[in-house]
This record gives sequence, C-alpha cells and structure tokens, in this order.
Amino acid sequence: MPLRSSSTAVTLLMSLGLLAGCNTGDRISQIGATPQFSQIEDPNARNGFQPVRMPMPAPQVSERQPNSLWRSGSRAFFKDQRASRVGDIMTVTIQINDEARINNQTTRTRSSTENLGLPGLFGFQRNIARILPTPDTDTLENLGQTNSDSESTGRGQIQRTDSVRLRVAAIITQVLPNGNFAIEGRQEVRVNFELRDLQIRGVIRPEDIDNQNTIPYDKIAEARIAYGGRGQITDVQQPRWGQQVYDIIAPF
Repeated sequence: MPLRSSSTAVTLLMSLGLLAGCNTGDRISQIGATPQFSQIEDPNARNGFQPVRMPMPAPQVSERQPNSLWRSGSRAFFKDQRASRVGDIMTVTIQINDEARINNQTTRTRSSTENLGLPGLFGFQRNIARILPTPDTDTLENLGQTNSDSESTGRGQIQRTDSVRLRVAAIITQVLPNGNFAIEGRQEVRVNFELRDLQIRGVIRPEDIDNQNTIPYDKIAEARIAYGGRGQITDVQQPRWGQQVYDIIAPF
C-alpha cells in the first residue's frame, strides 16, 4: 500500500512538472510580446456551445388578412430597424452599482450550579458514617456539587461595493420558439501589455429593445457577464501554480 501511494505521488509530481514546463515554455516564448487577440468566430461553432432551452408557451397560428396593410405579429407599421434575426447586432449597456453591508454580532452566556445532599437520610446518617468514614468537615448534606460556565461570542461583518459601467455589442445567436432572443457578445481591448476581455450572454425579449437598438443588462434573463483580462499585470497578481496546488492539498 505505501509503495502504491508513493508511485501515485511520483506520477502526480511528474504530471505537474510537465504541465509547468509547457506553461513556462509558452510564457518564455511570449516575453516582450503583447497578448494576442482571440480569433473572431461563430459562437454556435465554438467548443462547448449549447443551444438555450427554456419553457415555451403554446404556439399560436398567425392569420393572414387579404388586402390588409397590417402584417400579423408586426410591432410597428413601418419596418423595424431593431435587431430581430440571427446575426443581428444590438448594444447592451452595463451599469452595475451594487453595495452590500452585513454586520452580525452574537453573545451568549450560560451559568449553572447544582448541589446534591442527603441531610439526615431518615435517621441512618450515623450508620452510613460508620461504614463510610469521612473527615469531620464532610457531611451528607454536601454529598455532591457541580458547577458549569459557558460563554461564546461571535461577530461577522461583510462590506462589498461593485461598480461597473460598460457598453458592448452583442449578436443574436438564436430565436426561441416564443420569440425571445439568445444573445452573446464579446469585446477585447488591449492597452500596452494588458488585454481586457468582456463577455456577456443571456436571453432577452424583443419588446425590451428600445428604439436606439440598445437594451440594459438588468433586462437580460440568465445573464452571464464576465469582465477580466490577461497580460503582465494580471500574471503578477495571480499566485504561482505551485502555491495554488499547495493551497488545495494542504490539510491545515
């Protein structure tokens, strides 16, 4: 059993060494170079893409009126310039100003005292004293005595403030059976040796798109918003892979 465990540990260390070597080689090859942009690609052809499936209402059959200028299902008399088909582009405005404060404090104190005695014991006190001799200071009146004290104090505080203001273009990737749109957008900005990556996806209603072809983020259902980056500054802020592995496997 110890031999098997040691072989497993050696295999794990060798795997980590190979992984570190690949990562180190890639980082060395990128010394002095700016972070590379990702290739523009079809979101539907991306690895891991999954079509959105949500509860749908019963389908409604559209009726056509002969000699009528009004088109069934149209939202306006003239042609709507807002995004409405797969591949159309819209603008998503992100303005997050969240602030949360939680302050909890708990104090608990408990004290108890118990005494047990047998004064007299129906006149048999003297006989018991003969069988179980005790010092003169001890009597059956103080046969047993217990004391217990407990005290606990807890305090927790959470204070968080988030502020994000961005605008990003997104495209319609799906038109769901009920008319809602699945959208996805990505934006990359590179400044010197730092690249910022913004991603957004979710489900929206056509009615929530305003006449400027924009929609606020708080009207996106199942919204997934990611704002991060990569580059020299981000690399310095991240702990090394050895420290990350140690934090995972360290029992204390």
